[in-house]
Amino acid sequence: MANIHEVEGDILLSGAQAIAHGVAPGDHFDTGLALALRERWPSLAKDFRHYCRIDHPKAGEIWTWGGVSAEGGPVRIVNLLTQEPAENAIGRPGKASLEHVGHALRALARHAREEGVTSLALPRLATGVGGLEWADVKPLIERHLAELNIPVYVYVVYHKGEKAKEPGLTAAV
Repeated sequence: MANIHEVEGDILLSGAQAIAHGVAPGDHFDTGLALALRERWPSLAKDFRHYCRIDHPKAGEIWTWGGVSAEGGPVRIVNLLTQEPAENAIGRPGKASLEHVGHALRALARHAREEGVTSLALPRLATGVGGLEWADVKPLIERHLAELNIPVYVYVVYHKGEKAKEPGLTAAV
C-alpha cells in the first residue's frame, strides 16, 4: 500500500497529526504505549477513565482525545478499543480480537475522513498486551486505512527517543 509506511522509531516523536493505539474499555494505561502516553499526558488517562464511567464503551469503538504538546502544538490521540474490558476494576484487560480491531479501524477511518486528519501513526496494533499476531492484524490495517489516501505510519519496531523517517511529512524544525 503506497500510503502505509512501516517505520522504526519512537511513536511519541511522530510528526503525524494523530496517534492511534489500542486499549480496553476502562484501561488503566499502565503498560506499553498506553503507559508512555499517560506519562506524557496524564489528563489523557484521567479523561479516558471518566469517559468509560459515564459512557460504558464497548470493544470495537474509538474515543478521541485532544491535548497540547510540550512545544504548545495540538495533540490528537485516538484510542482504539481493541480489547475486552477487565472482569473487574482491578483486573487486567482482556485480549484483543480481530473482530474488535476491524471495527475500531473502520471507526478510525470514518473519524479520519470526517475530521480531515492529514496523517496518522499507530503501533503494531493489538500485538503486545492484546495478544494478536501481526500477520493477522496487518491486513486489517491495510484494508481499512489504505483507502484514506493519507500517510499512515505503522511503527513496527520501537526505538526509544529516535524519530522515525516518515515519508510524506516535512521534518519539524
